[in-house]
Amino acid sequence: MISLFIKFGIFDVLDILIVAFIFYQIYRLVKGTAAINIFAGIFIFYLAWLLVRAFNMELISSILGQFIGMGVIALLIVFQQEVRRFLLLIGSKYNLQNIFNLESLFAKPVIKEDVSEAIVQSCEYFSMTKTGALIVFAQNTELFNYAQTGVILKAKVSSDLIENIFFKNTPLHDGAVIIAENKILAARCILPVSDKTDLPGSMGLRHRAALGLSAVSDALIVVVSEETGNITFVKDGNYKVRISPEELRTFLHNDFKGFIVN
Repeated sequence: MISLFIKFGIFDVLDILIVAFIFYQIYRLVKGTAAINIFAGIFIFYLAWLLVRAFNMELISSILGQFIGMGVIALLIVFQQEVRRFLLLIGSKYNLQNIFNLESLFAKPVIKEDVSEAIVQSCEYFSMTKTGALIVFAQNTELFNYAQTGVILKAKVSSDLIENIFFKNTPLHDGAVIIAENKILAARCILPVSDKTDLPGSMGLRHRAALGLSAVSDALIVVVSEETGNITFVKDGNYKVRISPEELRTFLHNDFKGFIVN
């Protein structure tokens, strides 16, 4: 006889919350990519196996169980990029250095007024001249590995320098500028590219690079399209297009009330 009462303790609630969190993070990683369909198929296959086991259908349950037993290796092969991104996300956002560093845990890096004004002025110029630009503001996540893919500068931020870097005929214009601790850490940096399939056609490689880095870090990223001149702000895997210089100034001051994602 099946009991109508199920024992439900605090550890059961914790177990459900942890599993829900893991599934949510996996969904965030594969959302908008071709892998979402594969993930949905595997999830339905697993639910079918649980249903077969519940009805004690031994033969089908045994066959499906063999597939699931070997499926772990298959998952690692099929989702190798997503697994890498998931581990990178954990290692970058929840690294031990940030956990035990109370200053970085509770305080957000502040972008100085002269730095934000230089970026706003440069982006306004880029927007008018339709000059492509990709500017990254490092927050608590360490970005030095990405900076090493470019040219280390460690220079003072100024609108003249930023505009010269992204001038079309200069050797540093193709890539991202990383700003850390209110200084230009590096230019011509290579960023991870997002493989989302639901992005608007107006978004090019710079936007995909911005979203790719935003998925694995807490960086604030500004993109200027060389096709439309639109300024896009990217944060936490989300983006807002066609922002004004005033909105950009507000976002750089850590005021995200108007950050309504597209």
